[in-house]
Amino acid sequence: MSAPLPSRAAIVATAREAIARGSRSFGAASSLFDRQTRERAWLLYAWCRACDDLADGQNHGHDAVEVDRQAGLARIRELTQAALDGQWVGDPAFDALRIVVAETDLPHRYVWDLVEGFALDAAEWGPRHEADLYRYCYHVAGSVGCMMAVIMGVPPDDEATLDRACDLGIAFQLANIARDIEADDRMGRCYLPDDWLTEMDIPPGQHMKPPFRQRLAVLAGRLTGAADDYAESARRGTPALPFRSAWAVLAAAGIYGAIAKKVAARGEHAWDHRVATSGFEKLGWIGRAWWQALRRRDLYPPMPRDPDLWTRPR
Repeated sequence: MSAPLPSRAAIVATAREAIARGSRSFGAASSLFDRQTRERAWLLYAWCRACDDLADGQNHGHDAVEVDRQAGLARIRELTQAALDGQWVGDPAFDALRIVVAETDLPHRYVWDLVEGFALDAAEWGPRHEADLYRYCYHVAGSVGCMMAVIMGVPPDDEATLDRACDLGIAFQLANIARDIEADDRMGRCYLPDDWLTEMDIPPGQHMKPPFRQRLAVLAGRLTGAADDYAESARRGTPALPFRSAWAVLAAAGIYGAIAKKVAARGEHAWDHRVATSGFEKLGWIGRAWWQALRRRDLYPPMPRDPDLWTRPR
């Protein structure tokens, strides 16, 4: 006799535990959603986190070990396809994806766009040009922004609002890249475009060496400045969201924006210790975002998206 299948509530509880262990910043922001959206955000996060761990040999984003990246990628693709086919996978994170896709009619293309981001990392890819950097940011984070927007109730054919959601994901990823330059270097990765390194006369693979720290700080400032531009664009999409969703989005933008600003302010010392926001700072941004969400239609009136910003693939 087969064991009973886990309930939706049990899978949601596992997803909630995953976000508590994997991302305090996203966990804090997600608490602001209404219950249905919050649970679906947790379910989506659980799948994203599990894929990331499979790809990098981590446990909730920590304690990385050497793994066969191609084997991990194959496993991600196999379990993701099963979830999208509506099968019970037997892994809570992939069953979480099955549930959220069924409940929201989430377009599968965004799911596979994120998987493509894991494929880029598995191939030990690095950006040659700035456009390559933004393409990567779309695959690993902008696509998540689009999925989150659908979970919040944005119609999948509302391309303008999805562009703003994508901008928020890109802003988060640019901030993460700036913060984690040293950690990525230890894993043999560099997401700074080759063109940028050449421009600053930094030899390949040498960007973390002490003689180049000041030049590296300049490039980190370029990343954080761009993160601010994309986050500001994303805020323009919040009038299309319900109040609590807008509150969560604006809180997340503030929290991640604070990380970017700290990296920029620390200059060449940005990587001496990992930059983070305190619980008190998160509460401050949650309070500020409440006021911004209340006034979002006045603060962020309709405006064409900046044509100089990178645009996601259609």
